[in-house]
Amino acid sequence: MPLRREIAGLDRGAKRAEGLAHFGLVDHRPTLLITGGSLGAQRLNAAFASRVDELRAHGIQVLHISGQGKEFDPLSTGDGPPYVVAAYADRMDLAYAAADLVVARAGANTVCELTAVGLPAIYVPLPIGNGEQRLNARDVVAAGGGLLVEDSFLTAEWIDETLVSLAADGPRIRAMADAAAAIGERDADERLADMVALAADSRAAR
Repeated sequence: MPLRREIAGLDRGAKRAEGLAHFGLVDHRPTLLITGGSLGAQRLNAAFASRVDELRAHGIQVLHISGQGKEFDPLSTGDGPPYVVAAYADRMDLAYAAADLVVARAGANTVCELTAVGLPAIYVPLPIGNGEQRLNARDVVAAGGGLLVEDSFLTAEWIDETLVSLAADGPRIRAMADAAAAIGERDADERLADMVALAADSRAAR
């Protein structure tokens, strides 16, 4: 899928400090990005809102993009890394630069962007429709660049038992990032333009 230039050309390492500062996050912490897209995802919002303390206790900072009108106050009983909730992010390039791991739906645009920038992800396909979101994530999951979790399995217990240990496992996260990047396509816009030009030339020749 053709991507915006700020995403297709993103150097996450070079932009990380700017991304962290932009969202009020700190350095030297595993950073989890949670996003359900511009409309948000109630399943993701509810599950993670209940585990703010658990994530902070394990040293994980969070940027949670909740969706317009679905913001919540990440109440916490203790100190720890930031848990930042935003309704919307108009600089997704900086959100990606700040993140080490993403939890997201598996829409085509999301999968294409995350793989293009080399971000490992937990994909939670929508439980409705004809299953296309599961298919969107199939190749990157098979390559080791992500995990697929059914919507009904995305619970507070799953966060405690699986996500916390994964987010803190630096070597595994880096290996998943490399696998995601190997699947991603940064030059889809140029490839599409070349295909259009080739088709036009072929039609003209006939």
